[in-house]
Amino acid sequence: MTKNAADTSNQGSNDESIAVPHIARRGLLYIVSSPSGAGKTTLARRVLAADSNIEMSVSVTTRAPRPGEKDGVDYHFVDHAAFEGMKDRGELLEWARVFDNYYGTPRAPVEAAIRDGRDVLFDIDWQGAQQLSEKMPNDVVRVFVLPPSGDVLENRLKSRAQDPADVVAKRMAAAASEISHWPEYDYVLVNSHIEQSTAAALAILLAERLKRGRQLGLSDFVRKLQSAL
Repeated sequence: MTKNAADTSNQGSNDESIAVPHIARRGLLYIVSSPSGAGKTTLARRVLAADSNIEMSVSVTTRAPRPGEKDGVDYHFVDHAAFEGMKDRGELLEWARVFDNYYGTPRAPVEAAIRDGRDVLFDIDWQGAQQLSEKMPNDVVRVFVLPPSGDVLENRLKSRAQDPADVVAKRMAAAASEISHWPEYDYVLVNSHIEQSTAAALAILLAERLKRGRQLGLSDFVRKLQSAL
């Protein structure tokens, strides 16, 4: 081994013991959308499980809970009157009507998380994504998830066994319209294999966190670094 190679090797070894500086960062809104059955909910859960620095936005909805869903964990389940009240008081960042039910995002917890440098994940449709993009354009990261084929999408919907046949037919009929909004998103993933899609979604999250504009404490850090040289 040459001297230069040895020096480089030692430097790399020493770097491992250097503390990583904390640089204040503004949180981001990580939006995942797709036609029903394309896998956005599974993808969102895997991202949450793999990264402790992002939390799920718990939406408000007027639809009935599905088997296994818990109020305050999966959704805040409310009646139509309560939902309308939240809309009228400006307590929702976004809302939409989907298959005869209403869904919305409570404003206060999201704004608090962003200020504190925490990331928030949204499992919402294109209508919600548009509204969030209008209200917080510098904070959103939008990912659209596509199925690998129409047949796969239909099989996934049927295999869930959560909806009757007429609802599955409605969701398939709506899929083409929903997919037409893919150009509005920053990233598009074709969800052929969930492991690969999860890895891609996590890579997007890491890259977006490192954007200069989100690292609020970067200027102070650089100034201190320069003054010490």
